Amino acid sequence: MLEEFTEQELHNLAMNVVGKDIEKQGFEFISVNSQLKKDPQFVCLKNKKLHFIVVKAILYPDNPEKYNVTYMETMRAHALKFKARTFFAGVGIANAKDYEAPIKKGEKYITNYNGIIEI
Repeated sequence: MLEEFTEQELHNLAMNVVGKDIEKQGFEFISVNSQLKKDPQFVCLKNKKLHFIVVKAILYPDNPEKYNVTYMETMRAHALKFKARTFFAGVGIANAKDYEAPIKKGEKYITNYNGIIEI
């Protein structure tokens, strides 16, 4: 029987998707934090400007582009102390065969990611 991905493993999948994307965009990683609930996940430089990027794995049917506004405003206030810009990166993850089914190791999954969203 196949094992379901843990919350941490889903988070790591989302971080890999976002990490590859922002690296392609020319972001330089200063620190990476893959621990759950320890935000931001990525602290980066681009054009000599500091960026804080919060990554969340979002399970189907939830919308990966919706975020907790209150929480992200708190993150933004924290980032401003460092003169940093704040971004949210939601990565939707679903079982490829049946969106409603759990995501299991050894089975195909799909991701829905449309880039980072500035807060």
